[in-house]
Amino acid sequence: MIYPENFEIKIGFAQVREMLSELCLSPLGRQFVNRMTFLNRYDLVQRLLEQTSEFKQLLESDAEIPLQHYFDVTAYLDRAAIVGSFLEVQAFFEIKMSLRTIRDSLRFISSTEEGTFEALKALGANVMVERSLIAALDKVVDDAGAVRDDATPELQRLKRDLIAQQGALRKTISSIIRHAKNEGWTPGDSEPTIRGGRLVIPVIAEHKRRIKGLIHDESNTGQTVYIEPESIFELNNDIKDLENAYHRELIRILMGLTNTLRNYIPELRKAYQYLGLLDFIRAKAAFARRVEATMPKLHKYPHIDWKQAIHPLLYLSHRQLGRPTIPMDLELTRDQRILLISGPNAGGKSVSLKTVGLVQYMLQTGMLIPVGDNSEAGIFHDIFIDIGDEQSIENDLSTYSSHLTNMKKFVTVADNKSLVLIDEFGTGTEPVLGGAIAEAVLQNLNDSKVFGVITTHYTNLKNFAERTPGIVNGAMRYDHKNLQPLYQLEIGKPGSSFAIEIARKIGLPQHIVDKASTLVGKDKIRYDRLLEELETEKQELEKKLREANALEQKLKRSVKEYTELKNYLEESKVDVMREAKGKAKLLLKDANQKIEATIQQIKQSQAEKEQTKNARRELETFATEVVRKEEPRPAFRRAAAANAGPLKQGDNVSLVGQDSVGQIVGIKGKTAEVLFGGLKTIVKVDNLERAEAETAKQKKAKAEAAEGYTRNMNITQRMADFAATLDIRGEYAEDALNKVMNFTDEAIMLGIPEIKIIHGRGNGVLRQVVRDYLYSVREVASLSSEVEERGGDGATLAVLK
Repeated sequence: MIYPENFEIKIGFAQVREMLSELCLSPLGRQFVNRMTFLNRYDLVQRLLEQTSEFKQLLESDAEIPLQHYFDVTAYLDRAAIVGSFLEVQAFFEIKMSLRTIRDSLRFISSTEEGTFEALKALGANVMVERSLIAALDKVVDDAGAVRDDATPELQRLKRDLIAQQGALRKTISSIIRHAKNEGWTPGDSEPTIRGGRLVIPVIAEHKRRIKGLIHDESNTGQTVYIEPESIFELNNDIKDLENAYHRELIRILMGLTNTLRNYIPELRKAYQYLGLLDFIRAKAAFARRVEATMPKLHKYPHIDWKQAIHPLLYLSHRQLGRPTIPMDLELTRDQRILLISGPNAGGKSVSLKTVGLVQYMLQTGMLIPVGDNSEAGIFHDIFIDIGDEQSIENDLSTYSSHLTNMKKFVTVADNKSLVLIDEFGTGTEPVLGGAIAEAVLQNLNDSKVFGVITTHYTNLKNFAERTPGIVNGAMRYDHKNLQPLYQLEIGKPGSSFAIEIARKIGLPQHIVDKASTLVGKDKIRYDRLLEELETEKQELEKKLREANALEQKLKRSVKEYTELKNYLEESKVDVMREAKGKAKLLLKDANQKIEATIQQIKQSQAEKEQTKNARRELETFATEVVRKEEPRPAFRRAAAANAGPLKQGDNVSLVGQDSVGQIVGIKGKTAEVLFGGLKTIVKVDNLERAEAETAKQKKAKAEAAEGYTRNMNITQRMADFAATLDIRGEYAEDALNKVMNFTDEAIMLGIPEIKIIHGRGNGVLRQVVRDYLYSVREVASLSSEVEERGGDGATLAVLK
């Protein structure tokens, strides 16, 4: 049940229905839009959502869906059903082209991969379009809507004879009018024309007796008469006879084709219902793309768990103005069924309530809804709404009486499968009495396990919600410092109306504001101030949380870079050790060879003293050269022995056998606290030796080396992570172009040799935008389409210089 009768107008669904009608391609689809209604059957709603979701996927994939010739031929079928009637050529043309669209659509959807688009495949499971019928139509009518000359042999003969006679007639009358012009009987710029279905020539009235023939007409001024020359009587008669025969043959053909069509009318009505449904589903999918709607997980019972839900009409309006739309999270479950929203005027309470009503109604008419991923929704059997001014002079109803009439309906009809939406609950009468009645109604609705969203300013209702299971407070957040609404719904606490603060900001005289504060009482002021302080603390906490998150992300990046650098140094250490061991083996081999050669030389010289000295001298020289080559060059010089002495705070030191230089920041007994770079380390004094600090030049060299390594490491990492394929199917042209520009610039910077951009075929707009841009880039050497097996001209390959 939907209450009241003008429910769709109140929540804005009438505008949604109008937009869907505009998106339809034919009256067939608009008929289904007009028949949309609220559904409470889970299986039916689920099937409609799946159909729309699948068609949305087709649109986003840029697939070549048949979208032409969505003709409504219902009237033609009704006429063809009458025995003895026949259809005109235009009717057969529209039937032929639309049947071809139906057949192509069935073939396109059925050819998709197994296990995909099952709902759309089921939609056309019982639809058949006979190939023979399309062939029969195509034999008579071509794709331009004209009758084929060779529809039958007789029609072809008559057409050929007619063309021949018309040629002879034109030749004869051209000769006659040329002679008349030479004699001055007819105007110099005159040409043959048609009068009464016969070819005539214009003649000046004073010379009409000079040409034998039949006068068919004269001009308005009477200065020109139109004469059919006697010499072409027979030709005109022959042409008329041929035209009549051609028309009779054409009617015979159309009668036969109509009789053939009549046998298929039941199947054709199913086929055109399928075409209308496709048009309707396509319109819903197109609307879903406009408002970024998705398909939530659907439950059979009443349930709402929406993430980032938005009002679709507000979203479209804001997008046109370039303004953001603030989404909301909403959860109504069996344990938390009624949400009571409070907050200042113009803070977004009514918008939140209308969002719930419109989005849920859209869902239960089979439309995708504008909510985020992982959202869930359920099925309600009724939706009741009380919003706006229903004052009626005719029915002698005041605004409050109208509200009470609605409340009576709610408490007597609504149950645990109903969704109740009430705006400004309790207003319209004396506040104390209105608040009391509203609290009693709210208690009754809660006892009936009703689901609902209610907006109010009444404090007693907020307090009631705070202490009553099944009801939860919600607040529209407000920037009390600047006195501006934030349009954010926060569930779990009540909101303040900020009436005193807003009055003070607007500039109401201070003595009036003070008087109002006194009349309200300290308890109310203290209550609003407490809410204000809570909001302030929440905003400060959120600010600190954002800062903490930013620092955490920065720390994670630093840790990642440190880990990568450490891993690189470990790998480098292994490589250096491996290289050193290799050099040592070679050095040992060379030394052994040299020693063996020296021993051999001594033996051969029979241990002569001078020769032995020379051999030893050569061996010592070789050893000195080896030591010089392999001696490490530290980044600092050891302190001279003359400077030896006890180590003290401030001395530059290094670990024994190590090159890293640090500074002593404190000595305690036999241990010292040493600062190496940014790290403090506790080291035994015996393991330290004095060292001179690195020079500024050495520090700069190390910093540049480290910076160069980090830069090279980042570029290497980016090259490893870079994907040479970009998919922009389904994007708007402007967004797609921005992505292509960024993608191409990065590929050029990283030295990628070839990139691939997938844009799909569609109507060719994305392909043209991509290639026009790539042709303008100097670093692009050549462009080509992908091979047919991998997408053909649906993808562009660019070779970079």
